[in-house]
Amino acid sequence: MLSAFTRGRVAEPARPAWNLMKTLAQTLVFWSVFLALIPSLLFEFEARLGLAGARFGAPGYPTLGAALFLAGGCLGLWSGATMAWLGAGTPLPVDCPRSLVIAGPYRFIRNPMAVAGIGQGVAVGAALGSPSVVLYALAGAPLWNLFVRGWEERDLAARFGEPYLEYQRRIPCWYPTLSPMSRSAAEPSAAQPKGEDVGG
Repeated sequence: MLSAFTRGRVAEPARPAWNLMKTLAQTLVFWSVFLALIPSLLFEFEARLGLAGARFGAPGYPTLGAALFLAGGCLGLWSGATMAWLGAGTPLPVDCPRSLVIAGPYRFIRNPMAVAGIGQGVAVGAALGSPSVVLYALAGAPLWNLFVRGWEERDLAARFGEPYLEYQRRIPCWYPTLSPMSRSAAEPSAAQPKGEDVGG
């Protein structure tokens, strides 16, 4: 029973295309809630609290925000597709990848999806000229470190053992490295988790 709270639930075997569809659906929900609904509410609250005068902006800010949002979106979609196709799972802790993913953006940074999401949030704030939306987006990093990172790293270490620990030692969590890691640098056992009864 305890394992259900300390380790993720491994995804059921499925075709890569099905994992990809689930990941895309999750991404759309995430974007709708965290990059559209919440920023729009914060923007409205700024006006109601009389803080609209604190907004910033310049003629190029919406274009800059759109470009940053697009870049973050591409990184997030690339990361999610890599995890779904090669990891045989999704980013959700109740549908974890069955394989350790050291490919695509994960060769350069351990946490590309969170970095992408935070970058997109900042992009929305920049396009709106909203300090509260920018602060909301930037708060994602310490909150993720506080509430998600420890659990996720313990779960991955428990399921994949030394291959993940080596990956963790070599690849930074929040910024890309100039020395990417290849899948061949991990042990062959990295291809499968140590147990299939995770989180049941």
